[in-house]
Amino acid sequence: MFKKELNAGSKSKVKSSVQRAIRTKIIETYPLLAPHIDEIIPKKSQLDLLKLPDRVTLYSNDNKPLFWQHMDDPIIPHLKVVHAFPKCFSRIRIDRGAIRFVLSGATLMAPGLTSTGGRLPEESEQLKEGDIAIVEAEGKEEACLVGQLRMGTEDIKEKKKGIVIDLGHYLGDGLWTMAID
Repeated sequence: MFKKELNAGSKSKVKSSVQRAIRTKIIETYPLLAPHIDEIIPKKSQLDLLKLPDRVTLYSNDNKPLFWQHMDDPIIPHLKVVHAFPKCFSRIRIDRGAIRFVLSGATLMAPGLTSTGGRLPEESEQLKEGDIAIVEAEGKEEACLVGQLRMGTEDIKEKKKGIVIDLGHYLGDGLWTMAID
C-alpha cells in the first residue's frame, strides 16, 4: 500500500472529543495497549491528523506517527508503535524465504506462514478475517509488517494457500520513511 514515497497532504489538529473517541477505539481494538495508552497518546497532548494518498489518514503526536487508517477500516498501529510495545499485539511469523518479498512490498501469502519457519497462533489465540496482525520474521526480533488479515488463521492452516495480507505497512515503505514536519 505504501510502496512509493509519500507526501503528506493537509495536516490538522484533532478535536479533544474526537481524540477521546480515537483513544477508546484503540483500547477496544488492542486491549493490551490499555496500560500504555497515556504514554502513546497523553490526555493533554494534541493529536494531529495527516491526510495521505489513497484515502489514508495518519494520526501523529509531536511529529511521531502513531496509527493509520484506510477509509473506515480499523485503526492500525504504525510499526514504530509496534516496536515500542511488542507484547501488546497478535503476532504471526513468516519463514526466511518470505522476508525479502514482504520487505519489497509484495502481498503476504499463506505458504510463508505454513512452512517450517512460519508460525501461526495456538488454537486458543486464533485470529479471524479482518483482525489486525503483526508479522515478525523468522530469526528476527522486530516486526516487519502490520496489516489486516484477509483470511483467518484457521483457514490459513487448512488451505495453506491464498492471500493473507495484501494492504499493509512494512519496514522501509513510504509510511516508514515519511518525514512529518
